[in-house]
Amino acid sequence: MIANRPSRHDLLTIGQLSERSGLATSALRYYERLGLIHATRTTGNQRRYTRGTLRRIAFVRAAQRVGLSLDEAKVALDRLPEHRAPSGREWDGVAESWQSRIDEQIAELERLKAKLTGCIGCGCLSLTRCGLYNAADRAAAAGPGARYLLTRDPATGPEPAPTDGPDSV
Repeated sequence: MIANRPSRHDLLTIGQLSERSGLATSALRYYERLGLIHATRTTGNQRRYTRGTLRRIAFVRAAQRVGLSLDEAKVALDRLPEHRAPSGREWDGVAESWQSRIDEQIAELERLKAKLTGCIGCGCLSLTRCGLYNAADRAAAAGPGARYLLTRDPATGPEPAPTDGPDSV
């Protein structure tokens, strides 16, 4: 047996990995296609995963919980060793790279929280106030969806107010 190769007792089938990770086998195959996890193949072409794959999956799920995309998780995973637990220094490097992204998520959630008490924009939840924030349906020109929630302050609208014409202030 090769020294660096895991024994067959240290390998998990896709079903075992699914059960242990809580992910469907289709999700595991998808993660593998994206390069987030890696399998070896038996002579019968069946996938086998090292137990360390569980750690990689937990890492991906943690990344998703803080709002990172699978692509962002892959970039971070590519900085970590595949066949062993990362050192404290390796992990600190990844954690630092996430700090600004998490700070952006927090700021976005705080903006969302502040706006939820006001107008949600066209298709709006505040029919009594919407006429004030969205005179002449200005938000419709900015596109579909909750424009005030997705963009600027309801007081100024999702787009600059017209400077001339009958609706200008």
